[in-house]
Amino acid sequence: MVALAVPVVLSELGWTAQGIVDTIMVGKLGPAAIGAVALGNAVYFTPVLFCFGLLLGLDTLVSQAYGRKDHDECHRWLAQGVYLACILTVPLMLLLFPASLGFAPFGITPEVALPAASYLRILTWGTLPLVFYGATRRYLQAVGQVRVVTVTIVAGNLLNWFANWVLIYGKLGFPALGVNGSALSTVISRIFIALALLASAWSYERGRGHPLFRHWAGPSLARLRQLIHLGLPAGGQVLLEVGAWNLVTLFAGRLTPVELAAHSIVFNYGSLSYMVPLGIASAAAVSVGHAVGASDGARARRAGWLALGMGTAFMLSAAVVYLWIPGSLVALYTRDPEVMALGARLLVIVAAFQIFDGIQTVSTGALRGLGETRVPMLANLVGYWVLGLPLGLTLCFVFRWGVYGLWIGLLVALIVVATALIVRWRRDSARLAHGLSPHQ
Repeated sequence: MVALAVPVVLSELGWTAQGIVDTIMVGKLGPAAIGAVALGNAVYFTPVLFCFGLLLGLDTLVSQAYGRKDHDECHRWLAQGVYLACILTVPLMLLLFPASLGFAPFGITPEVALPAASYLRILTWGTLPLVFYGATRRYLQAVGQVRVVTVTIVAGNLLNWFANWVLIYGKLGFPALGVNGSALSTVISRIFIALALLASAWSYERGRGHPLFRHWAGPSLARLRQLIHLGLPAGGQVLLEVGAWNLVTLFAGRLTPVELAAHSIVFNYGSLSYMVPLGIASAAAVSVGHAVGASDGARARRAGWLALGMGTAFMLSAAVVYLWIPGSLVALYTRDPEVMALGARLLVIVAAFQIFDGIQTVSTGALRGLGETRVPMLANLVGYWVLGLPLGLTLCFVFRWGVYGLWIGLLVALIVVATALIVRWRRDSARLAHGLSPHQ
């Protein structure tokens, strides 16, 4: 589990590091620039991560085929994942470009709304390589080729950091583009990552005597339907979860630039620690899927519980760090005294929900290995949209608790979702270990 999880965790950390690098690099431009990057990413990733969720069906389909040692079937599913990624890109871009016009009407202050809109428009041009990366990465992880994903994302982040330095501040003879330079550097790094992972998949297939393009499968409507059928609940779960968090960011944009900046910095730290259980969840999905493919229910159950233990242990450690040095963590982004004071207090709330965030994330991955994607979607629907969001908005705008109210609502949502999913995993995995269908 560790051998599989560590490279995936590093990949997830590298993935979220793109947004963190963007935020840190624009930090010297002031709270408004930090907020603009956060809002642009919030609007961008809500529909994009829904499409990523549709591709999560590859975790189940490829890993179970790999567990049966049917490598040609793995290859055919990769092809369908790439076709689906290309199909999804067009509606995504058509949705995102007009979305950039909605910041000001939503009530975002002009000093934040204008750069956020420009940032989002530039970021949209990197959608095809980003979704293509999602399909190729899921395939490589499911067949155990996780190290190359890690190396590629690390290289992409180094490229993103260097391009940020050049384009934001006008180094090496380039004009200083500010927030727009940050968006452009991110697009460049995503193109590099997508091409590098395609080359890696080609090299892997060639090494086992099955050249990628010589035997490339054509589009299959039946397979695309199966992939969507499995991925749609997973996409719905991602949309409900990520959409709730990003909607909170939009509402934080209606508060002061200081509150938005503090929220954005703390959101980055919550996202950073979340990436570790998210990587462990991917490892759980693959390990459980391999065991299910090999008809070994007891091994599938052990793999899921082991992943849950690892994820919970890490999140407990993260909570200790957030409580121990909150001020120093916020200072990595900005020296603004108001932002630093507010951000340090918000990190206490982030520390409070770390364990619950880890449990719900890894449980989702373990259930996905069983082929169960509907229950996580329903749990997120109730936890966030029925309970957490209404509570957070009420505390923020009715009781005037400001950004604190928004984060308390998120804390309640995570407690509810984590409880529901670990109970479901316990039931389904026990049935599987006793030779019964987990979905009856």
